[in-house]
Amino acid sequence: MELRDYINNIFPGLVLKPSLYHQWDIGIHFELAQGLSPFKSGTDELNSDYFNQVYHQALSLFRDIFSADDKILFVSNIYQNRNHAKRSKKKVKIYNHYIKNKNVLFRLKQETLPYMFDDEDDAESYCTCQFSLECRKQDIRDPLLKAICNQDFQSLKPRFNGLNYPDVFFINVTKGVIFFIYDDRGCEVIANDIETIRPLYEKYTNWVDEYYREEINQRFK
Repeated sequence: MELRDYINNIFPGLVLKPSLYHQWDIGIHFELAQGLSPFKSGTDELNSDYFNQVYHQALSLFRDIFSADDKILFVSNIYQNRNHAKRSKKKVKIYNHYIKNKNVLFRLKQETLPYMFDDEDDAESYCTCQFSLECRKQDIRDPLLKAICNQDFQSLKPRFNGLNYPDVFFINVTKGVIFFIYDDRGCEVIANDIETIRPLYEKYTNWVDEYYREEINQRFK
């Protein structure tokens, strides 16, 4: 399956990059570990309660969005210097580490795209290396979601060591849903049909980001 064709057909006009919620009219913005801090009060010590809650919520959402029979496109964007991108011939480590069935990796595809952010200087020297892999829920190791959440905290494991921080998107091809965890603070879910994600909104309404709550509530009336 070609990622670009799927996006053009199901999410026309969407650019697969952070802030999906602001690009698409049907979506939910969740805040992870609301009311908790990543650090214990008055110290630089990490708060395990915060991270346990983050992991629990991220995994709960993932497990509810994807079922065993759903076809998934596991996509990662890596933003890097154009010259480095041309020299690099190695498969991105994220897939080698977090896909259980190594036979699935033969379906890994790579495309070099323009830099996706509004910075003219970087646009000239940087590009987006986009990897996509067609797989199933059971092919993906749970620690992948933890690695995404841990990225800003060097002492935590697992992390994407040795890589530019990738943006990781999970696309439910079967149901027309995209799930994006941007870091430990929150995640976005968009869909091509609001009824597809209504059960998610109803089950996890307490996790909705308060900044967007009124707007999101209006969508699901």
